[in-house]
This record gives sequence, structure tokens and C-alpha cells, in this order.
Amino acid sequence: MLMTGKVLRFDEVRGYGFIAPSEPGEDVFMHANDLIDEKYLYGEGSDVEFFMEMGEKGPKASRIRLIHQPSPNRIVRTPVSPDESDSAVVGGAESVARFRAELTESLIESVDSLTAAQIKQIRGCVVELARKNGWVTA
Repeated sequence: MLMTGKVLRFDEVRGYGFIAPSEPGEDVFMHANDLIDEKYLYGEGSDVEFFMEMGEKGPKASRIRLIHQPSPNRIVRTPVSPDESDSAVVGGAESVARFRAELTESLIESVDSLTAAQIKQIRGCVVELARKNGWVTA
């Protein structure tokens, strides 16, 4: 079961620690072998998501990933054709739609922890900023 929580403590040298799940329940054991990101990034208070398993000694987290922090495991999008490269001003309603679509894709690929609601809110602010500055027209 996928869950979220906060790292209570993590000993980078020993390679283990504990997570306080967001839902009521006992603390969950975490081991360095189950971390998706580099272990030095997991500090006390870090927000994480993980899959809950039952180990021999109680709840154990697997596939532990940081939330709200840059992940070195993200995919960076690069333009595949000259048409996709940045331009100073994009014109027309179709261009605004393309701008919104490309912005959405960039947000999804750059920050893999954003929710759909957060993406919509950010996209709305950026499109309005682009219209005010004349970067897009329509």
C-alpha cells in the first residue's frame, strides 16, 4: 500500500531509520537499500512516500521516495526539433494552447511530486504572466 510520512530519523552511516506515517499507526522501519534517491538527502523531517510492507519485526518501508525535494532521478525534457525550441513571442490561440501543453509536460517531468491541482494553479499563473509580458498572445 502506498503511503506518505516524515522521516523521524535516519542514520546515513548505519543505513537505517524510521518514518512517521501520515496516517495514524506505528513508526515504519526504513533501510538505505530501499531508498530511491541518494541517502544523504533523507534528513529528519523529510517528506517521503513509500510502500508499506510487513517485515519480520513489524512495518517496513520499501521504494522510499522524497516528496517536495529535487530528485536526481527525474527525466529532463529537451527539444526534439527546432519547432520546439524557445522563442521570444508565441502568437495566436493555437500557440497559447501549445504553450499550455508544453508547460504542463515540463512541470510533470521536472517536479514529479506535483499534484494535478498544483499543476493547474502554476500553469494558470505562468500563462497569465506570459500574456501580461507579451510572450504569448491571444
